[in-house]
Amino acid sequence: MIKELEIIDKKGPSNRRPDWLRVKLPSGEKFKEVSQTIRDNNLNTVCSEARCPNMGECWGAGTATFMILGDVCTRSCSFCAVKTGRPVQGLDWDEPRRVADAAAKMKLKHVVLTSVNRDERKDGGAPIFAECHKVLRETIDGVTIESLIPDFRGVWDALQTVIDTPPDVLSHNLETVPRLYRTVRPQAKYERSLELLKRVKAQGVRSKTGIMVGLGETREEVIELMQDCVDHNVDVLTIGQYMQPTKMHHPVVEWVHPDLFAEYKEIGEKLGIEHVESGPLVRSSYHAERHV
Repeated sequence: MIKELEIIDKKGPSNRRPDWLRVKLPSGEKFKEVSQTIRDNNLNTVCSEARCPNMGECWGAGTATFMILGDVCTRSCSFCAVKTGRPVQGLDWDEPRRVADAAAKMKLKHVVLTSVNRDERKDGGAPIFAECHKVLRETIDGVTIESLIPDFRGVWDALQTVIDTPPDVLSHNLETVPRLYRTVRPQAKYERSLELLKRVKAQGVRSKTGIMVGLGETREEVIELMQDCVDHNVDVLTIGQYMQPTKMHHPVVEWVHPDLFAEYKEIGEKLGIEHVESGPLVRSSYHAERHV
């Protein structure tokens, strides 16, 4: 019998996930190989740090999303399982080499990078993103890259550092509708995130963002957010179900039915977003190779 992951959610609509959110536990030789490669190179992945439900599928297929700049985030978003605090170390300039080495060993042709927030630094850690792009292209012939970046507190020189060595896709997540920012994403600003996405696209880089649903937003608010994406020339939008990582995090307000996810995809693409990836298990890096 296939074991299934369950969720602890005492404050949400139900203690039990609906059937469409059941996923297989990670297993298999390829999963073990990826896990060992990550350990051998002393790297972090958002897959494990954020407890992604697709980790078994993606690692089983030999792909992973590398989380750079350490494993301690300077922000305290109520949806996120990554550790919060003040990082004690500076930038790890050997990290780009280790990322490229791991990606080469995993035979990746498309590499996804993300990071914690490093708000204690004026540059936000942007130079490590840029160096990763450079070293990956030197190491893997024909590699494509997606980088999911923080907002760098609106320090646009830091953003420019990333854009100057551009990935194929530059992503920054809005995460939720503006009304919920105070409780879900208190150290971020919705308009600042939109401005970042606009600046990315204005320099000719493919832009992408993602949101979670089930946090208490309304259908109308999601549609308004999609219109904001159109107005700021976002190329790709991902929409997935929020899942509470622990009982200390923001509760799940609603298990969104797959039919509504399908409707969101149809509406978003009719509004003018080139590609909307929408489904209960969708995460920002899920099927990322399709977004290039």
